Amino acid sequence: MNKNLLIEQFESKMLSHMDSAYNLARWITGHDQDAEDVVQEAYIRAFRGFEKYTDINSLSWLLTIVRNTSYNWIKSKHDYKHLIEFDESVHSSSDEPSFIIERNQGLRQEKILTSSGNKDLLRNALKDMPLIFREVVVLHEIEGLSYKEIADIVGIPVGTVMSRLSRGRRRLQKTLSSRMNRRTRGEL
Repeated sequence: MNKNLLIEQFESKMLSHMDSAYNLARWITGHDQDAEDVVQEAYIRAFRGFEKYTDINSLSWLLTIVRNTSYNWIKSKHDYKHLIEFDESVHSSSDEPSFIIERNQGLRQEKILTSSGNKDLLRNALKDMPLIFREVVVLHEIEGLSYKEIADIVGIPVGTVMSRLSRGRRRLQKTLSSRMNRRTRGEL
């Protein structure tokens, strides 16, 4: 394939996803500069593999590369604090409800957070979540990806995506409620 045509096709399909790529890399690495480096590396890898690219979902394809590049970046920097292993006994509590929290309740809380200028509270609560929950919450709630797209990116079954998303939302809601109550009482 003609190199100029390849570059043109790559740019038309992939450059529009740069913000999503950066957002995912930022949430995984936890640092702006690292996210920029990861995205640059991911785009180089994507371009190298673009000739083999079939016309699948370009966003999912690119975010898979970004996710893998982010994890490799963290491992190469020996910065494992972001890769907290999920341990059922540590990351769950017996008082968590077994049902899915109503979406409207979470949306009301989100409106309160964003309308009252508490975006930092939301960012910090997301940052403190175990990575396995944070990445599915970010991909679904911020990037708007479907369960199937997330399953393809993360390499897990759709049911696991749904479970992690549900548990991630519950953890986020619980953390936000606790922090908002402490802030109201003047403890933060």
